[in-house]
Amino acid sequence: MACLISNLPSQEVWIRKEYLTDHQSGHGEFVKGVWVSIKSIPGRAFYFETYLPEYAAMYDKLPISAFVSVPETPSPDMNLPNLQFWNCMDYGVVSIDKKFIGSMDFECYTRDHGIIKGTYVCTIDNYHHDPDYVDWATSENPAEHKSHNLIELENGQYALYPNNRLRIYDNSLTPVEPKMPDFKVSDTILSSWKWKWSTWNGSWRWIFLENGKRTWKFAWRR
Repeated sequence: MACLISNLPSQEVWIRKEYLTDHQSGHGEFVKGVWVSIKSIPGRAFYFETYLPEYAAMYDKLPISAFVSVPETPSPDMNLPNLQFWNCMDYGVVSIDKKFIGSMDFECYTRDHGIIKGTYVCTIDNYHHDPDYVDWATSENPAEHKSHNLIELENGQYALYPNNRLRIYDNSLTPVEPKMPDFKVSDTILSSWKWKWSTWNGSWRWIFLENGKRTWKFAWRR
């Protein structure tokens, strides 16, 4: 699995040119681009790497707020905190296409601009990339982990939103008036079994624990 960088769907986008000039010029101008990859550094916004056909060049480290789906200023024109709800949670990153929800209708509950509808592109998710490194991040903490669903919004911008800020509607499966979720965060670490090392007559043994009780064991010779 990828660490730091992952491929993206080759989605054609428009880049707000001020992001290509360190916000010193190019305001109100747009440059055609194609997404290539995404980078994840904990505590920061995701960085998008984008191919610019007009320049035969690649430009790296653009935030989600740099992109629009049409070459015009969006309304409302939302800032980065409204477009990426949470920072990256680890260096390990993977992009996936959740096929089942791919064609459904999305509603994003933004921070400051109410509900904005959109369509699904893909999902970016973090994980702890190396068990030999101390896991100080939150990607594998059940109470804190968030997926980042990449959504093309009706106002022309793109957003990275967690599941709990979305309503997802299927034409067939979703009722006309769906219930309001009243769920609580799952903060329990679940496992179907636990293993523990033990010694027996000079041989290593696995001991299978279920509800704190040994159920079976077998020798593992040194």
